[in-house]
Amino acid sequence: MKEYLQQDMACEGLLECFHGLKGLDRKVFEVLADAEQALTVDEIATAVKRERSTAYRSIQRLLGAGILQKEQINYDHGGYYHVYRVADSSDMAQHMQRMLNDWYAQMGQLIQEFEDKYEGAGSIEVSS
Repeated sequence: MKEYLQQDMACEGLLECFHGLKGLDRKVFEVLADAEQALTVDEIATAVKRERSTAYRSIQRLLGAGILQKEQINYDHGGYYHVYRVADSSDMAQHMQRMLNDWYAQMGQLIQEFEDKYEGAGSIEVSS
């Protein structure tokens, strides 16, 4: 916690801080944020210079965190493929705000429990 508070953090650092994402996840996010249209796994893998399976795992982490959206595109003669885009930024910001509020409430409760448990532990009575 102390280290996070002392760091200069860019807004993209929130993805790592809130969701525990990795450097590759951030690259995938940036590629999709800069893209003019939704991209396939293969296009993302090429852009981040990684194997398809590695890019796919990163996409799955980002989907699980609610940072990406997946859309199915159907071929005219059967079959389909998926494309990915960045989720709505206000939805992501609201989700992070809720996570922060929940964390803050939990920390407040733990601090109160700490105070209750160790109340008087540091005070020394001096007898005369």
